[in-house]
Amino acid sequence: MELNGRVAVVTGGTRGVGAGITRAFLAAGAEVLVCARRPPEEPVAAEGRAASFTAVDLRDPAAVQDFFESVAKRYGRLDCLVNNAGGTPYRLLGEGEAQRHARVVELNLIAPMTASVAAYPWLREARGSVVMIGSVSGTRPSPGTAAYGAAKAGLENLARSMAVEWAPEVRVNSLVLGMVRTELSHLHYGDQAGVAAVGATVPLGRLAEPSDVGDAAVFLASDRAAYVSGASLLVHGGGERPAFLDAATANNPKKES
Repeated sequence: MELNGRVAVVTGGTRGVGAGITRAFLAAGAEVLVCARRPPEEPVAAEGRAASFTAVDLRDPAAVQDFFESVAKRYGRLDCLVNNAGGTPYRLLGEGEAQRHARVVELNLIAPMTASVAAYPWLREARGSVVMIGSVSGTRPSPGTAAYGAAKAGLENLARSMAVEWAPEVRVNSLVLGMVRTELSHLHYGDQAGVAAVGATVPLGRLAEPSDVGDAAVFLASDRAAYVSGASLLVHGGGERPAFLDAATANNPKKES
């Protein structure tokens, strides 16, 4: 398997996209450690193997440093860090004080930087890689999640700068995600009918599955991507159909009928 003998850390790897990434790394043969503030109800597993879990608040630099030192002590190496932990509630900018929006930036931008810097000595020794989990929210307007979009824009830029600073020992890349179907999809898209309707707006006709993201992350961590660094890989099913195409009265079968 592609990642036999490798050791990987997936932040926020206990559910949703993070669990999909964790399962993909396990299936590829890696030893996987996941960290989050709370443990999963049951271990994240695949192919008869389970990831180990450590409770870590990624906004606490000292705790993050201790965590990566414990990983190095336990395994003697670290080959890949996947900075997946993040997220945001829906909150318009005018409906919350600045500090609440700043906490979103802290989780989605500062925490990945903190983790990456803490992991760097061992990634450098292993000539490993960092995979940032970004979002299309970083490149388009994100009403209701503006702080999240700003953080993801910063994360992609951070990854490109890290890729230059840490070359050639450490590769750094980003996965730029579109909409993903997880156990929390209903909070963003509504019931099953809503999820299906939203999926129909994607050129490939569906939302991504966490496993789609996991497979892409395994590729970036593997030797098949040995010459890929500073890249942003779009995992968004083709993106979004431009709204003006449906609004136009010319060359539009819907409007001409």
